[in-house]
Amino acid sequence: MKRPIFFSIILTALVGMALVPAVSANTEKQGTSVITGVVLGPNDKPVAHAAITYQSSSGNAAHVVHTDSRGSFTLPKLPADNYDLRASANGIFSEWEKNFTLHTGQTRSITLHLIYAKKMPKPGTLSAGKPN
Repeated sequence: MKRPIFFSIILTALVGMALVPAVSANTEKQGTSVITGVVLGPNDKPVAHAAITYQSSSGNAAHVVHTDSRGSFTLPKLPADNYDLRASANGIFSEWEKNFTLHTGQTRSITLHLIYAKKMPKPGTLSAGKPN
């Protein structure tokens, strides 16, 4: 009887210890820097509910947030790093803003402009190849 209880206690302790570093690692990555901005459409008006894709320039952990009803967004608690950002809405994208530098405790603002592609591929022209 005592043996199963002993193993249950040990197993619970090991699982608990394994989870603690994962929780601590996530909180260590939060920083004190902030990126704020607005997304403007091709007509230079703010775009509500546009998606902002961002990640550190090293390619770690891509994230997505959405603009509010006024086209504004905030990316809080970021660690100091270089970031790549891009906006999209209704099939229209902005250019990538690459290596957007953010220092510890800094708040930076950016405006992302949605633009139409200069040349769209014709339907059916993109293919993976013809089967033999």
